[in-house]
Amino acid sequence: MTEKQATYYELLILRCRRGRRDALEELVRRWEMRLFYYIRRLVEDEQDAWQVLQDTWVSVLGGIGKLRQPRTLPAWLYRIARNTAISHRRRNSIRQTLPLQDAAPDGIEESADGPLFEDAEQVHYGLARISLHHREVLTLFFLQDLSTEEIADVLEIPRGTVRSRLYHAKRALKAILEREERKYE
Repeated sequence: MTEKQATYYELLILRCRRGRRDALEELVRRWEMRLFYYIRRLVEDEQDAWQVLQDTWVSVLGGIGKLRQPRTLPAWLYRIARNTAISHRRRNSIRQTLPLQDAAPDGIEESADGPLFEDAEQVHYGLARISLHHREVLTLFFLQDLSTEEIADVLEIPRGTVRSRLYHAKRALKAILEREERKYE
């Protein structure tokens, strides 16, 4: 994060805490679609995703005064969105079993030939078919452009686990995309 972005977040949060309507509108305008996109990867039904987004904003507005470090705004917003989506899934009895923690592989090297991201539709198709914990780490890293440290904060897991999940998620997505590509050859 640049110093300019950090300062912007600090000023925006300060204005929100003072109850400035224009600041709250700016916060929503800047983050609504990013958060919706992330939530949409966690919640299958689009209408439910919109409801989760609304619930997320209620939590954000209620908790904005408790945000101690405005520089962590992006991770804080994604963490609230994630927790709200998980609560929604639990309420609706849509459960997916996730391993408690991936083992962080030693000496992982990124392969030069990464996943085939030629077509956004293919990527979305692939994302929908990988596990939830892999889907969310890929979404935060590639599509929301968060660092591994920020992702660790959002998911409340160690950085090594984030790296491990990224590694396995990329492999899983690549396998799905390659399998789909072979179908149409």
